[in-house]
Amino acid sequence: MKKGKLIKYLLFTAYCFVSAMLLFGATAYAYIDPSVMTYVIQAVAGVVIALGAVFGIYFRKMKKALFAFLHIDENRNKEVESDDVVYRKPEENK
Repeated sequence: MKKGKLIKYLLFTAYCFVSAMLLFGATAYAYIDPSVMTYVIQAVAGVVIALGAVFGIYFRKMKKALFAFLHIDENRNKEVESDDVVYRKPEENK
């Protein structure tokens, strides 16, 4: 099937499904409690945050692997501070 015919077929199929839903839909007299919507919003936000964290972790892993493959040092031009701890007596600060 050619690309143009496939797109037309998919659009026609989607049009038929939407038309059937609107024509043959049943009316529902329902009440959604506002507290239920807050739970739904929290669940959706939790899923989005979790997916973002997973994406960030795998993005860093892929970036690290790509840099290793290309032999690129991402810390090349960064300054590194020493971890030396210096203790001075209070009377030396005067």
